[in-house]
Amino acid sequence: MNRYDFVYLFDCKDANPNGDPDAGNLPRLDPETGQGIATDVMLKRKIRNFVQLTKSEAPGCDIYVREKAILNHQHARAYEALELDPKKAKQEQRDLAREWMCKNFYDIRAFGAVMTTDVNCGQVRGPVQLSFSRSIDRIVSAEHAVTRMAVTTEKEAEKQSGDNRTMGRKFTVPYALYRCHGFINPFLAAQTGFSDDDRELLFVALENAFQFDQSAARPAGSMNPRGLLVFEHDSQLGGAPSHRLLDAVRIERKAGVDVPRSFDNYEVTVDETAIPESVRLIHRL
Repeated sequence: MNRYDFVYLFDCKDANPNGDPDAGNLPRLDPETGQGIATDVMLKRKIRNFVQLTKSEAPGCDIYVREKAILNHQHARAYEALELDPKKAKQEQRDLAREWMCKNFYDIRAFGAVMTTDVNCGQVRGPVQLSFSRSIDRIVSAEHAVTRMAVTTEKEAEKQSGDNRTMGRKFTVPYALYRCHGFINPFLAAQTGFSDDDRELLFVALENAFQFDQSAARPAGSMNPRGLLVFEHDSQLGGAPSHRLLDAVRIERKAGVDVPRSFDNYEVTVDETAIPESVRLIHRL
């Protein structure tokens, strides 16, 4: 029953936080400012993976958009559970199917979903919205040549006379601190059934977003959450505009730092005079 706004900070060191498949998997950036960009979809994937990993047996915590999922099959589960025929479903039956999907899938309750496909479960607008993340300073993508001591086919081996080496490339960001803004809409939460427990799970997932996400592109310890500052309003409408609260969180390079290479090179401050009494600031991280 409360509105929430929050600022989420994470950093990246010698890793690729969110490669662009249309640009050879280079780290995404703003071409005009040089600041690094990471999509909302990237963070939602981390949240989904955390919930799937830690709450796989918990009621209502199934994940709708998961690896290799066929979404129509997910929709069909609702009609099977309700003992309804999707081919003959009218609006009332589709509404029941939508409610079943919200009740059983965490990411639908949180982020919403468009389920107006061949097996129609309607459309859900989620209460949790995340912005694109943007680095505080400009980034310079580093390119690295790597060697694999093997080849894929015999033809490649014959060309190399048995030397059997394959060259590749990796792209990394030497260091960047990213900032993301998030919102929880209590009116939409009431429609999807997004609860206080769901909200707590969301924040825990953000606090542990990169803990179980290590890969060749993001080695262990290369990406870490650095801040989660939550503004909790005392009502559904809220006590202040979101931009005023978010602007109260300021991040600046410390004096004498020309090229940031760690979180310690930054100072995070909050202008508490911009926060009304009806809003409580919670430092989760």
